[in-house]
Amino acid sequence: VHVRVQGHGEPLLLLNGLTRPLESWDPFVRALGERTIVSFDAPGVGQSPSPLLPLSIAQLAELAAAVLDEVGLDRVDVLGFSHGGAVAQQLAFQYPSRVRRLVLVATSCGAGATLSGWDSLDALGVAPKFNRSQAKSAIWRTMAISTWSSIPFLGAIAATTLVVCGINDRVAPIANSRALAGRIPSASLTVLPDGHDLQQPEPAAALAH
Repeated sequence: VHVRVQGHGEPLLLLNGLTRPLESWDPFVRALGERTIVSFDAPGVGQSPSPLLPLSIAQLAELAAAVLDEVGLDRVDVLGFSHGGAVAQQLAFQYPSRVRRLVLVATSCGAGATLSGWDSLDALGVAPKFNRSQAKSAIWRTMAISTWSSIPFLGAIAATTLVVCGINDRVAPIANSRALAGRIPSASLTVLPDGHDLQQPEPAAALAH
């Protein structure tokens, strides 16, 4: 798995969208200020090779914990965007001692979520060009979230949580963020005047602040 560690300060683990490489975090990281930022390309994305078999959301959470082990961090803040938000929820439930604070951005509970239309691959967070291996990985990761749900354990997430969504999000409509904020005990909701792709420079700057 291709991992990048940059900066200094309190550590923050970034978990990305469906087929987004870690470089897509750059506008957010530039706006964030001094933090130790840990990001990685999920299997089959960017510079990380595809796995031999599909990985479940729980296995992706295990991978995220393994990345923290590899870089020598025990406890971090975690921010998950879109598909990465599902992994972040699972990580906070599965490894509560590893997650200090949780930020869930433009995401949902998986199965049981409120769905909407997908006008474009870009709105979904899918890279416009990817090879056959990356396409297979995207299908596998879509299957993973479609058969997973955080509803049974949202009430057990102990981390202080910020849920963020764009009011015009067509992929994960605001009802999903309201549901997450309502079910996670120590959660609050922030709504930005944007759509799903909060990694673009202007909404990324708002997210960072």
